[in-house]
Amino acid sequence: MTTEDLKSKIRDINDFPSKGIVFKDLTTLIKDGEALHYMSRQLADLYRDKGVTKVVGIESRGFIGGSILAYELGCGFVPARKPGKLPAVTIKKAYAKEYGVDTIELHSDAIDENDVVVLHDDLLATGGTMAACYDLVKSMNPKKIYINFIVELEMLHGRENLPADCEVTSLLKFK
Repeated sequence: MTTEDLKSKIRDINDFPSKGIVFKDLTTLIKDGEALHYMSRQLADLYRDKGVTKVVGIESRGFIGGSILAYELGCGFVPARKPGKLPAVTIKKAYAKEYGVDTIELHSDAIDENDVVVLHDDLLATGGTMAACYDLVKSMNPKKIYINFIVELEMLHGRENLPADCEVTSLLKFK
């Protein structure tokens, strides 16, 4: 298996969620056991020697790869959720989206100054959600933050909206 094999497992859905959008559907990749296993190992290999203590997965598709990454690295998993979904005290960050404003939350005790954190989401498009998550985690003063995606849509230039001082990796890139 290769990363090109993984790319071939991703299904394009035209006009979803709205007209003119070509949605990259990763469910066709993760339903394939061999592909899921290969993807998991490739993601983890990016961070095995970096001392990662927590993976933050962004709701909801980031929970899949983020949980797998945390398991592979033997570290903790922290969900970044939409408002009202976490039961304890939270901190939050509002951010602009294509059609309005959204908010992301973390438990206030999820990250501390001793943590090395990987922020994970399934796909980098414009980068707004990840930039907000980065700001939220950064406010908790961890030792180090990395940013990771399974798929990056390079034509949308999402990296330009992410912090320059943070290492950003994507397993699969589409031009």
